[in-house]
Amino acid sequence: MSSGNPFNAEATLSTKSGDYKFYQLQTLAEQGLVNLDRLPFSIRVLLEAALRNCDGFIVTEDDVKNIAAWSPQNPNPLEIPFNPGRVVLQDFTGVPAVVDLAALREAMVRMGGDPKKINPLVQCDLVIDHSVQVDKFATQLALQFNVDKEFERNYERYQFLKWGQQAFQNFRVIPPATGIVHQVNLEYLAGVALDSNGVVYPDSLVGTDSHTTMINGLGVVGWGVGGIEAEAVMLGQPIYMLLPEVVGFELSGKLPEGATATDLVLTVTQTLRAHGVVGKFVEFFGPGLTSMSLPDRATIANMAPEYGATMGFFPVDDETLRYLQRTGRSDDQVELVEKYYKAQGMFRTDDSPSPEFTTTLGLDMGTIEPSLAGPKRPQDRILLSGMKSQWEQDLSATFGKLTPAANSTPETMVSEGGAPVAVAEDPGFNGVPVEYDGNNFELKHGAVVIAAITSCTNTSNPSVMIGAGLLARNAVKKGLKSQPWVKTSLAPGSRVVTDYLEQAKLDEPLNAMGFNLVGYGCTTCIGNSGPLPDPIAEAITTGDLVACSVLSGNRNFEGRVNPHVKANYLASPPLVVAYAIAGTTDIDLLTDPIGQDQDGNDVYLKDIWPTQKEIADTIAASISPETFQREYSQASDGPKEWQSIEGALGDLYQWDPSSTYVQEPPFFVDMPEEAPAIKSIESARCLVSVGDSTTTDHISPAGAIKADSPAGRFLQENGIAPTDFNSYGSRRGNDRVMTRGTFANIRLRNQLAPGTEGGVTTYLPTGEQMSIFDASMKYQESGTPLIALAGKEYGTGSSRDWAAKGTQQLGIRAVIAESFERIHRSNLIGMGVLPLQFREGESREAFDLDGTETFDIALDDSLKPQQAIEVTARKANGDEVHFITTCRIDTPVEVEYYRNGGILHKVLRDLAKS
Repeated sequence: MSSGNPFNAEATLSTKSGDYKFYQLQTLAEQGLVNLDRLPFSIRVLLEAALRNCDGFIVTEDDVKNIAAWSPQNPNPLEIPFNPGRVVLQDFTGVPAVVDLAALREAMVRMGGDPKKINPLVQCDLVIDHSVQVDKFATQLALQFNVDKEFERNYERYQFLKWGQQAFQNFRVIPPATGIVHQVNLEYLAGVALDSNGVVYPDSLVGTDSHTTMINGLGVVGWGVGGIEAEAVMLGQPIYMLLPEVVGFELSGKLPEGATATDLVLTVTQTLRAHGVVGKFVEFFGPGLTSMSLPDRATIANMAPEYGATMGFFPVDDETLRYLQRTGRSDDQVELVEKYYKAQGMFRTDDSPSPEFTTTLGLDMGTIEPSLAGPKRPQDRILLSGMKSQWEQDLSATFGKLTPAANSTPETMVSEGGAPVAVAEDPGFNGVPVEYDGNNFELKHGAVVIAAITSCTNTSNPSVMIGAGLLARNAVKKGLKSQPWVKTSLAPGSRVVTDYLEQAKLDEPLNAMGFNLVGYGCTTCIGNSGPLPDPIAEAITTGDLVACSVLSGNRNFEGRVNPHVKANYLASPPLVVAYAIAGTTDIDLLTDPIGQDQDGNDVYLKDIWPTQKEIADTIAASISPETFQREYSQASDGPKEWQSIEGALGDLYQWDPSSTYVQEPPFFVDMPEEAPAIKSIESARCLVSVGDSTTTDHISPAGAIKADSPAGRFLQENGIAPTDFNSYGSRRGNDRVMTRGTFANIRLRNQLAPGTEGGVTTYLPTGEQMSIFDASMKYQESGTPLIALAGKEYGTGSSRDWAAKGTQQLGIRAVIAESFERIHRSNLIGMGVLPLQFREGESREAFDLDGTETFDIALDDSLKPQQAIEVTARKANGDEVHFITTCRIDTPVEVEYYRNGGILHKVLRDLAKS
């Protein structure tokens, strides 16, 4: 909170619940510093935070003036500090964050300081939602079985979080089986207006999950950061960022019959990804907002990481207030939000002047058509009407399986592995015989083996969830059922969802279709789809089948959903049910029958698709504020399994040397009290060289641990059987596992080990192929610094801090890429790894770099943001290649983070000195 009031902006807001102080933006307008009407609403929130926190030290008067002077076309964006009001964590990223806090306390003691200085200064909520897996499905017993397995697998982690709950102030844990962090945030945690010591201000946050942006649909500024940045915010540090460009996206019209919010967001994602919004705010405006429900807004905001933006922001308006009422917020809170935002000139109405934007796009929602996205990227939208033809094209072009009709000379056909295969010899076209669960069938390319209603994106939206239930009801009436090879699952984002499905009597038809409740959490979308039934997995392996998943999620990167599934498609929940019935992607659901009824008559998708009126009427009859109040009144209690866990006590955590889940990380061990000078990187070797769109899943997978991988061998050496490996995501509290898992994704293609997939590289001094981890250890033993080479969009995907931590622990000192995704670039700096970017039009290929060179990177202690950095690559024959890169350390404070070896290292040194 501000300790001063240099702009004399303090004012009083009177409500029925009392008077509040606030810092009025209109004061700046009266002083001629800003024209509020032209300023995007999202920038107004940044301006208020600077005005309220202006203390002349962390936030200066110039910072306030710079934000107030925001220009739609600013060629030289300025660095600004932003103090979010709170932090949200999910457990995959939250556990390592709490591990780091525990390690910082240990380091503080070693440096002679008070360990209690390491404590969240803002409210921090950790929602345990990423640990449940779909082990059992299509049965009423699935929920309890999966909960039991979750607690069995994660007991150590949960004990650790119970310790954190008592050790830290301002730290709250929402237990397992409650919901997904972003939906819980939307329905419960968010206040829209916060108050502290009698001062009211806009709700704002950062979260350790890229889909934190879902809260933008509620008019709350927030985005995903790495756990490293989140910890710094928890410890009182502002987010330092460049004043962003803001892309205006005008929405008009209404969704037509048959189209869903999912179809809308897939269209928006494709449009904005093509436009280019990485590092920018997107703010939605226009007449379409007035008729758009808040869950639809949240669906669009959720997928900001998929279209690449920092945020996808919707201003506060009457629909925000209605949503707060519908979700059981108090009358006092709703009144405070309305009066505060109107007093600040931050409340959108149909008469509000449209702000000025850097660029502007538009979309008539009346043109939206049913769509999917895939098979590997969320921005690759496919019209449902073109899905069959696109599947045939992808089967050939993407997966190398040419159909008989595609080529009359089968001897020229090439399989994905590169060997010629005649069609007659490819069982994927003729079918692999399978006997499973009393059924006999043939599995072919395109078989949908996973159909999952999952993730924060869609399960927060009653229109698509009710739509899925109604479609299932209509299908059951026609005698349709899911195909026996499809693993079906329903994992809602909150308990409210099952409440209203039961109230609408739609749980029974969903169960009849195999969509039984499997858990409350992020399951299939994060890679916790669980194993396929053995006969299905064996058939896929035997026939080298290109099997498919259809999920209502936001991520479909290769190797993420399931190791046996190569093609993954995002779709609305009703379409997930439809594809479970069809059992294949090799179908045109608009013209081909989806199945036959009891009398053998063809049934088409249009025969079972619910109308918008049916959906709206069902929502109105089945959802009430009391439902939300009832469910969230016990949000902190958790199931009996959680309540029975006893955590350790005390300010310092007692590390268990035998634990394979939680260990003290090495980041702050033997750390000097003063930061060393920045020096050149000399004679570095390349450890990995990867192509475009290498995701954080490729760098640090969250899914299954292979038994023969370095991480798998380590666990077995420590007495853990492969059946008890759990996942990489669940073991993020143990650096020994996570470092070995870095670059271990089964689909990683390292150009230094051509022809291989997975975590393999060539140890250049000997030419021997080995695991990336083993090669790293050999390089580090000889004192050889390492680099990574990459193409475009390096680090796209989840805000995964171990993608940066593991990179640093492997000894990689710099990453040279054609472009970086926002969060991962920041995380690399946060771990002391140098991000360098090839200049426009330049690349490895342009300089004929194959990664076998040795690299010199010229640095010194006068390093400046976005400085030109010369790199010298020396080939084996002695030839030298000199090229200039741009240092993607973008702000002065990031230079200090890099000099200190990371953001937490700097925070620790500062706190110790204070």
